[in-house]
Amino acid sequence: MRFSIGEFSLITQLSIKSLRLYHEKGILVPAYVDDSSGYRYYNEANCERARSIKILKEFDFSLSAIKDLLDKCRDESDMLVQLEEKLERVKHKIDRYREISHSIASIIELEKECAMEESREFEVEEKELETILIAGHRMRGRYQDVGQGLGLVCKKMGRHINGKPMTLYYDGEYKEEDADFEACVPVRKGKDVDGVSIRELKGGRCVALIHKGPYEALRASYKKVFAYINKRGYKVGTPIREIYKKGPGLILKGNPKNYLTEIQIIIER
Repeated sequence: MRFSIGEFSLITQLSIKSLRLYHEKGILVPAYVDDSSGYRYYNEANCERARSIKILKEFDFSLSAIKDLLDKCRDESDMLVQLEEKLERVKHKIDRYREISHSIASIIELEKECAMEESREFEVEEKELETILIAGHRMRGRYQDVGQGLGLVCKKMGRHINGKPMTLYYDGEYKEEDADFEACVPVRKGKDVDGVSIRELKGGRCVALIHKGPYEALRASYKKVFAYINKRGYKVGTPIREIYKKGPGLILKGNPKNYLTEIQIIIER
């Protein structure tokens, strides 16, 4: 029994435009094509193949993948193998999109917090820091090289990151070449990997100040912090911390005038 393309369209619930495309792609070839008129006619076997095409399209198979799959599969067992492989790819995508969703939500939340802080007037304050788990890459060299260390740590830790990046300074003085510092990020969990160690960063009482502006102007904020410490006779502990609450973004560099860097210096009374 033959069906015209219009009848076949109604039977299969596939548009005539789609049927013509499937014919051109060799995915669904009509049982008969009239040489004089060019009219397409379909049979029962075409109905079964059309049904398979429609199901596979609902599963997001591409047209080329559908053609390849239907040409290779001889029976239901072959088709099941292909569907199982597709299921694994879908599961992997779901996991990946879940990670992306979490990362985007974190960025949005942190950026909103930073936007609120930008409108604040910052003063020196004392506060208690909790002990946190960090991933760190210890370095020796020039301070401006810390960006490379932070890039390494962020790449290694990925979805385990649980806060803003920071630098720990161990020298207690300025050094031009052989500075001892560590690029760090807070993490939920993790294990040591090449170049990155996981450990607890002990908390304690600190003097803190959020610096708004470019990194080159941090010295003015450090002066303000040390003046506060010296006035009260506090003893300074190391490492000194810089937490980059708002800096160059993942996509855009942003305006350095709006960068927010929190200086934290552990103290002993």
